[in-house]
Amino acid sequence: MPEVTFRLRWPDGTEDTCYSPSTVIREHLKAGESYSLADFMDRAIDGLDRAAQRVEAKFGFRCSSADAQAARIKSRASAYSPEETITCLSMT
Repeated sequence: MPEVTFRLRWPDGTEDTCYSPSTVIREHLKAGESYSLADFMDRAIDGLDRAAQRVEAKFGFRCSSADAQAARIKSRASAYSPEETITCLSMT
């Protein structure tokens, strides 16, 4: 299953490299696009959940890395207000 690494810029200017086990994340986030935190959370968490589901359909178990990535994003996002902006810098 092709994996995707995507880079984010948080409202404070810091950057993170994130992981998805499936290209389905590309249906939710686009490189170069900025999203309000609330919109970003909906997109990122749904995309990572769908990625984990694809792994489960293929291998019989969810991808724990996708679930862990979603948890890290939720934790990090809790420091910001919903109207702040997250930018998806790249997807490879």
